[in-house]
Amino acid sequence: MSTRQGEPQGSDGEAASVPQRAKMTLPRLAEMKREGERIVMVTAYDHPSAQVAEEAGVDIVLVGDSAAMVVLGYESTVPVTMDEMLVLTRAVRRATKTPLMIGDMPFGSYEGSNELAVSNAQRFVKEAGCDAVKLERGGQSVDRARAIIRAGIPVMGHVGLTPQTATSLGGFKTQGKSAEAAAKLAEETLALQAVGCFSIVFEAIPAAVTKALMPQIDVPVIGIGAGPDTDGQVLVFHDLLGIFNSHSPKFVKRYADVHGQMVAGVRSYTEDVRAGRFPAEEHSYTIDADELEAFKGYLSAESLAGRSPWDW
Repeated sequence: MSTRQGEPQGSDGEAASVPQRAKMTLPRLAEMKREGERIVMVTAYDHPSAQVAEEAGVDIVLVGDSAAMVVLGYESTVPVTMDEMLVLTRAVRRATKTPLMIGDMPFGSYEGSNELAVSNAQRFVKEAGCDAVKLERGGQSVDRARAIIRAGIPVMGHVGLTPQTATSLGGFKTQGKSAEAAAKLAEETLALQAVGCFSIVFEAIPAAVTKALMPQIDVPVIGIGAGPDTDGQVLVFHDLLGIFNSHSPKFVKRYADVHGQMVAGVRSYTEDVRAGRFPAEEHSYTIDADELEAFKGYLSAESLAGRSPWDW
């Protein structure tokens, strides 16, 4: 298989220019919240998707455990392992220069003990070059977040719909729809903030609940299905580009139909091959006429049957 190399090309054939941006940092994220600048976060799971995120100018790239479903074909996020996440994260790191890169700690990588949580968070940093890690839920996860932070690794929290424990939440449903449930969300959020989480994801939470909570939160809040009042937004790469051709949650806005374009492209290729239209002359390599004639003479003068390549 061949690979494409060289600089991105513009429409005129010259190298496309990518605006130079400063590396995103935690102090800069905090400043963005204070200044009311919207924060853009997107997931990425491999080198090509990370290149797209880099060139598009996003602020944060999350190597999410949603890769379990959209890349690895699992039915939920639960089966994905640390080793699988690290392979994907290293690929993203190779293309990610300016956004903050966060590794999503998979199910089973932090719940057992503080020592387990710290050890696996360290793997994300040492083996994959992450700037920070993310873990789900409040409760016991607050203790895990505290331990990881004390070990010197920044942590992003995640409350509301937490896919790793969706079964215990009654499925992939909106969270915080009662006063009691909303109060629990508030307690979890404030607890994560209190132990030092630099940011918190709100997923599938009523917009009005988010709006009421925001004045109580000092760290950047990134929303996904949590309304417009958060400090920033995140979407899954495959959802926003229409790559993953399945039912999308209500909160997803599709900005492209990449799946449809990919199918159309492969279908055209299939038709061209079957009709003999591909490859054409412009897709083929050439040889000097004299060299070709010499080779044909060799073929006509020698019998190749039964000869070892070492005899040629």
